[in-house]
Amino acid sequence: MLLAELEILHSRPVAPTRRVAIGSTTLPTDPAPGYGGILLAGIAAAFVSAIDPDLLGDLHRLTHQLQDGQRIPQPRLRHRFQDDQVGLNAHRHRLIGDGERLHFEFDEKGNAAPYVLGAVYAAGRLPADERPPVFELIRQGLLWRGDIGPELVAYLTGTGSSRRWALVGGLESVAWALDVFGLENAGVDTGDVQRRFRELLRQAHPDHGGASDGAADRINDLTTARQILLGAR
Repeated sequence: MLLAELEILHSRPVAPTRRVAIGSTTLPTDPAPGYGGILLAGIAAAFVSAIDPDLLGDLHRLTHQLQDGQRIPQPRLRHRFQDDQVGLNAHRHRLIGDGERLHFEFDEKGNAAPYVLGAVYAAGRLPADERPPVFELIRQGLLWRGDIGPELVAYLTGTGSSRRWALVGGLESVAWALDVFGLENAGVDTGDVQRRFRELLRQAHPDHGGASDGAADRINDLTTARQILLGAR
């Protein structure tokens, strides 16, 4: 399942003026940072190591300036950001949901700097109230120096397991919560949700016969699922 997508266009590195633009986007960020924020932070994490270390300070300043909605003088990081896409090469980066997991699909062709810049400028186009958590996650991604895989997903989502990806929001989180509760649809009332929660909580708790291993994660999942289902009413 496609959860988020960003198309970044840029000139060839040998061009006299290096240019970058944003193409089509699918960046859901409600509630922020959402899938869109995870994708933007993932792009930053995947390609930041290839950026000239002397430019990292300017990159961090740029994230704060865009977050605050400031007008950005060009060029930045030796690239000019523009709306015109004529003559630029397009590359797509995606966040994919696969069952209970998510993973990134990055186009690794081309220069890394336009990808990071494209992700940062895309975040700057988000509504003002959604930008702070998205940029916070992007700055977290800029600190990443590991492999681009499940560990990065866990790092960006703040979970110990990438199976919790559904919690960032949207209809998929409701589907995840229904699955946790063993329900087929969201048409149950508040009382039904509360009763089902108490029943499953007793089953999961070690004091009532639940397995000690994984009990904390199970209880946490139940608590989060209840919050999602009650919030969907």
